Amino acid sequence: MAKLKGLSLFANVGIAEAYMSDIDVNMCIANEIDSDRAKFYQEVYKDTHMICGDITKKEIRDKIVEESLQKKIDFVMATPPCQGMSEAGLRLEMDPRNKLVSYAVDVIKRVKPKFVLLENVPKQLITKISYGDEILLIPEYIKRELKADYHFNKETLVMAKDYGVPQLRERNIFLLVRNDLKYVWEFPPKQPEITLREAIGSLPSLDPKLRDGMKLTLEKFPEYEEKREAGLALSKWHFPPTHSWKQVEWMMHTPTGKSAIYNSKYYPQKEGGVPVKAHHNNYRRLKWDMPCRTITQNNGVISSLACVHPGRPYENEFGEQLYSDPRVLTIYELLIVMSLPLDWPIPSWASETFIRRVIGEGIPSRLVREIMKVLLLQL
Repeated sequence: MAKLKGLSLFANVGIAEAYMSDIDVNMCIANEIDSDRAKFYQEVYKDTHMICGDITKKEIRDKIVEESLQKKIDFVMATPPCQGMSEAGLRLEMDPRNKLVSYAVDVIKRVKPKFVLLENVPKQLITKISYGDEILLIPEYIKRELKADYHFNKETLVMAKDYGVPQLRERNIFLLVRNDLKYVWEFPPKQPEITLREAIGSLPSLDPKLRDGMKLTLEKFPEYEEKREAGLALSKWHFPPTHSWKQVEWMMHTPTGKSAIYNSKYYPQKEGGVPVKAHHNNYRRLKWDMPCRTITQNNGVISSLACVHPGRPYENEFGEQLYSDPRVLTIYELLIVMSLPLDWPIPSWASETFIRRVIGEGIPSRLVREIMKVLLLQL
């Protein structure tokens, strides 16, 4: 018998849930507005009832609440979209997405589960939403609505890197215990960091596939096919990402941990050599000797935030210093840095772009598992 019966709100494709069944948490119900994500989730978690629909609609919330009461749900996990608050987003004042947490709060107040996990980006702590005639910080709103029924954890900021996840990924997580229960739910003791070298350093090197055509790919990377086959022998998800030659050339001249914008010659540029205006973390290679930088939903694009493989130095036939793996991380490498099971059953119909996006929006699976274990050991 499961220790907890769970409901997942804003479920995405269930990245946070990847280890729940291993620790005796039965996620009975999930809700997701996007039909493709809901389909993905249902194929991965066949025993969970996915309610696909818009939680801002009263009829959908009523359905979630009714079924939760019927199944005696005692744990709710809610991970509202963070794009309105994220460092990688526009962060518009009063972005309507920031108010989605209020619909999760409504469900929690009506279901009254024993335990709640509310997750979002750290910017949630200083983000305001309108509430009636007032403007409140999101934490003030959450506590005003739920403090009569729940105890809150003392520290809410957590780094995934501190819990066996080879990725920085800072998050704000509220852990709630219903007031009639005597349990104390705080974050577990920190664990040693796992560097990117430890996590993916032994994986086969890959050359990128050039968007400019296979002829140019093989001309620039004569070992492309040999490396590709070695990658696929490891996993069908360790295959060469596709990029344009101009971006690949910039990254071939970019050292580990550095951004191509600082290169003297091979830097991001428009026609005529006009430099591309970019953030210092754009076109950046990751570092071997630290955890991966936070994975974003745009992790398949070289110009995005710090998502290019660290690479290794080598000399070409002209004695020129270059760096290998001028590409973003493969999906297999993303599974590792998100601490997902390497045999996680990704549906065959899901496109690479779709898989990358949903992974970039997820909570590292092991982080959730370690936080949950602190509670489960008390039950």
